[in-house]
Amino acid sequence: MSASETPLSIGRIALTVNDLDVVAAFYEDVIGLAPIGRDGESALLGVNGLPLVELRKDMAAQRRPAEAGLFHTAFLLPSRRDLGLWTRHIRQAGVQLDGASDHLVSEALYLNDPEGNGIEVYVDRPRSDWIRHGDEIEMATLPLDLSDLAKVSGDWASAPDGTVIGHVHMRVGDVETADAFMTGPLGLTRTARLPSAGWYGSGGYHHHLAGNVWHSRGAKQRSPGSTGLAEIELLVQPHTLPVGVIEDPWGTKFTITAAQTLTL
Repeated sequence: MSASETPLSIGRIALTVNDLDVVAAFYEDVIGLAPIGRDGESALLGVNGLPLVELRKDMAAQRRPAEAGLFHTAFLLPSRRDLGLWTRHIRQAGVQLDGASDHLVSEALYLNDPEGNGIEVYVDRPRSDWIRHGDEIEMATLPLDLSDLAKVSGDWASAPDGTVIGHVHMRVGDVETADAFMTGPLGLTRTARLPSAGWYGSGGYHHHLAGNVWHSRGAKQRSPGSTGLAEIELLVQPHTLPVGVIEDPWGTKFTITAAQTLTL
């Protein structure tokens, strides 16, 4: 099944966290998400009422960075100007970046939340500029000029309307098994491949999901009671994939939800 036959986008992600207050404050203050709902055990955050991140409190959960799970959640901003404003915002706030890259199809900055969950904040280049070879799309990891990016006027207030989760990159145990899951049950098309990673998209997008073994080669089923990625919601057009919950080979849950409108 090709990507054109299974249009798909990311809805929200759920994270299990130890300290709900600290992590929620980070996604509000640093990423710019707005609170949508909260009780003593969870918090829902998003943009203009659109849920993007659900935080689930579990003070007893253990951090297991070598297991399969989340590599990063990627927040896609509407414009390069927005990314420039956010770049200035985090500089002024003294937030430390883990990296910044030009991926040919996008410009991206990387950081971690207070409990080590990876985050990417990025903007896409126009699709007309992407170089395609059949289903494959050229991507790379090149230096990104942050000074040039930050040469914009105005101030960052919050994540602007139109911000979505563009993709989720995951840690997996082996690439071949991940490839079979992404292109099989999820119906995605592989858009790029390395011996240690694969990227998968729908509807011609460079990728909605990716998996790598850079820190998790040989990982088995995830341990119960772990912090980090608890669930990924996938939005699909009606009647393209069965709705419900499916798990990847390492125990990460995907909730498939029918939606009339997809974000990408």
